Amino acid sequence: MGTALICEEHTLPARGVTMMGTPRRKAGALAGQVEGYRVWLKQRGYSPLTVRNMLTDLSLVGQWLSRERLEAADLSEDRLTALSADQRGVGRRGLAGARGWLPLLTFLRELGVVPESQVAATPLDVLLNRYRCWMDRERGLSAATMLRYVNTARRFLTDHAMAGGQVAPDRLTGADLNAFLLSECGRISSGSAKGRVAELRSLMRFLHLHGLIPRKLGAAVPPVGGWRLASVPPTMPASKVQLLLDRCPRDTAVEVRDYAILMLVARLGLRSIEVARLLLDDIDWRSGEIVVRGKGRREDRLPLPVEAGESVVSYLSGPRPRLDDRHLFLTCRAPWAPIRADLVSDVVKRACLRAGLARVGPHRLRHALAEQMLRQGAGLTAIGQVLRHQDLATTALYAKVDLAALRQVAQPWPGAAA
Repeated sequence: MGTALICEEHTLPARGVTMMGTPRRKAGALAGQVEGYRVWLKQRGYSPLTVRNMLTDLSLVGQWLSRERLEAADLSEDRLTALSADQRGVGRRGLAGARGWLPLLTFLRELGVVPESQVAATPLDVLLNRYRCWMDRERGLSAATMLRYVNTARRFLTDHAMAGGQVAPDRLTGADLNAFLLSECGRISSGSAKGRVAELRSLMRFLHLHGLIPRKLGAAVPPVGGWRLASVPPTMPASKVQLLLDRCPRDTAVEVRDYAILMLVARLGLRSIEVARLLLDDIDWRSGEIVVRGKGRREDRLPLPVEAGESVVSYLSGPRPRLDDRHLFLTCRAPWAPIRADLVSDVVKRACLRAGLARVGPHRLRHALAEQMLRQGAGLTAIGQVLRHQDLATTALYAKVDLAALRQVAQPWPGAAA
């Protein structure tokens, strides 16, 4: 009798507890998803122990659904929150949080077992979605740029174009635009303020073209003071760039990947988003070229330096996760997925710490490449082609970097002693 009670108690083991080497599961309403979930987690790089724990969570959810007389299709973020509260009420600890439930919900939604989360759209959401579609279809902006523009539009319209829960852009005036910009400029840099001007003008253009405002208010957005050639672009010597590369270890999967990323940034001047967008098909190994997807959906084919190509080969032949995804660079921890652009900045900053240098971002290495090419005698046209500038005037900014050459052509100051 005592033995039977003990066995019954261990029917549902705690997270990570095994019986005869395998957790014993009764998954209730989710019984048919156990093996599929196991394979799905394994494909995304989760360790065996993590897979076991997450399958235990699936069993817990399935049993709770059965007790509540619910189907798998009834599962949602709110119901998982209710489950967590219910289990904590009976003294259970160590439950997954909101982020911990995300893999299970993602898996079930990919199968179509659980419907996608439906959020009631407000009138402002509807308008912003129209704005996003217009930017994508008519302007060809990237996803990151559209997100920034929509965020600015949401803040501006919430503060200046809402009346009784409805959007009323026809009431906007130039004073509203000025007031918003003044409040923004008090907390951001001059460069970011110029971005706000562009974002507001884009929104005003959209509202006018769609008949939502009677006047072209874009002209009422004041420009931000600034002079294009007033400053020298920050850069760093080629010796320090080489030090960043030399101090980069290549012992672990993360280090091999980071070295390849750092090499592409340093030798080709790639932007962070361009590194994140690279695909396996973008590298033509026979011709030694790489396709770079830059701003405005522009694609450029560049020669791939030998040392950069070798670093990519080392990454592909070893630690790159075996995931059915064509992106070149993937995360090294589960769940495996394409890297985000901000990881490139983290890679460069970690390299600076290892080399004992002041922390800089990836764009500083882009400036350093332009300076190095200029010192080696490359013309501005060639530099502009490597950096993929659409306007040669943008490249002309780098002519100010070579101070030694500028001193040779500088005219004497009027009135200076001979």
